[in-house]
Amino acid sequence: MQFSSYEDLRSQLFSKAITCEEVVRSYLERIDRHRDDNIYITVFHDAALERAKALDRKFQEGGVPGKLFGMPMAIKDNLAIKGARLTCASKMLGSYESVYDATSVLRLEAEDAIFLGKTNMDEFAMGSSNENSAFGNVPNPFDKTRVPGGSSGGSAAAVANDLAMVALGSDTGGSVRQPAGFCDIVGLKPTYGRISRYGLVAFASSFDQIGVLALNCDDAALVLGVMAGKDERDATSSSHEVPDYQAAMAGVSVEGLKIGVPSEFFHEGLNADVARIVKGKLHELRDQGAELIDITLPESDYAIAAYYILVTAEASSNLARFDGARYGYRSENSEDMAAMYVNSRSEGFGREVKRRIMLGTYVLSAGYYDTYYKKAQQVRRVFQDRYREALEKVDVIAGPTSPFPPFGIGDKTANPLEMYLADVFTVPASIVGMPAVSVPVGFDSLNLPVGMHLICNFFEEGKLLGIAKQMQRSL
Repeated sequence: MQFSSYEDLRSQLFSKAITCEEVVRSYLERIDRHRDDNIYITVFHDAALERAKALDRKFQEGGVPGKLFGMPMAIKDNLAIKGARLTCASKMLGSYESVYDATSVLRLEAEDAIFLGKTNMDEFAMGSSNENSAFGNVPNPFDKTRVPGGSSGGSAAAVANDLAMVALGSDTGGSVRQPAGFCDIVGLKPTYGRISRYGLVAFASSFDQIGVLALNCDDAALVLGVMAGKDERDATSSSHEVPDYQAAMAGVSVEGLKIGVPSEFFHEGLNADVARIVKGKLHELRDQGAELIDITLPESDYAIAAYYILVTAEASSNLARFDGARYGYRSENSEDMAAMYVNSRSEGFGREVKRRIMLGTYVLSAGYYDTYYKKAQQVRRVFQDRYREALEKVDVIAGPTSPFPPFGIGDKTANPLEMYLADVFTVPASIVGMPAVSVPVGFDSLNLPVGMHLICNFFEEGKLLGIAKQMQRSL
């Protein structure tokens, strides 16, 4: 049982050709067949079926179906669902169960979505390959010797393998968009504050944003519209009006579209196949009436450095709460409280998490704060000014999602700096807080997916998804 889109599924549910229970059973059977791929950490077999049966009864009794009636969804395992495990793919939280629901979960369930389970990820969302999980890595759907991207690799692989219709991820520097590009699906990071972060385990609070992974732009827009909006429990959530994203998408035309193409995004280090495919897609759009405008973003070389200074600083603060004293993993090899703190964190956190905590503590320490952290904040402001200036001249900024196609499992684990470069094109949108999306645009010579990355101005998600949809349609 497969569906091209949620619209396809909804029409069949409304015609009573199928039931929610049949849909959920079909997905759960596929999830069980893919168990060796390690995509889900927790599967809600019983809970998902019970919810499906309840929705079927509601519909049969004349109840009004919600906007997401019967949509089978996956959720990254750093988002809270009351009574379910919330591991963040870490030994530190391996057996922890959430005591409350994330706002995004409540809003989706209010519109009759069905959660199938919690997906694998890089530990505490720190990574670009899903190799940092305490539960093991996830293979790429197109080549099991390669990575699916990260940190939302499990969510991306779930959608690409048809183990969920739509999945939630979190995006700090590209953790929704980069795995979407590696798995040939749509990955949306909305404007910072567009979706409440309440119930999302914090990595870097001024960057973290819940994102959507889907097979198409319409499904992404539908789910975004349900989750978006002010939340009194999250002071950083925006009160900006939530528009009709489908209507905004429908108003987008390629004719006359001004696409900014930064020269800095097509440097010598860019994979030749990626450059060829992305430029080919841009030329197709030009032939359909779009205008390609060369722009420059000269500070781009500083994006990765500024980003990792800022996010590691915030991570060192946010992860201080995991000390073995209140909840989570506690070391049994401790003679006193001080040793318990040290041992619990040393044993509970993985290598990449410890690396980032140490880097963050260093850049915040006396004598280095002004040199590193303060300077990175100043660079962040410069980025915001440059992107605002660029988007006054163009409708969208376009480039590759990643400088290379999906790489082999283990290829970059020994070189963290090379791994960090996987996010070189996605990080700028996170630094400035603007909405961005990765849309599939083709396959390289090894039949591996290539994604294009698009950035629009603040709160222009409808326009952004409309442009992305035009690209998908012309494939």
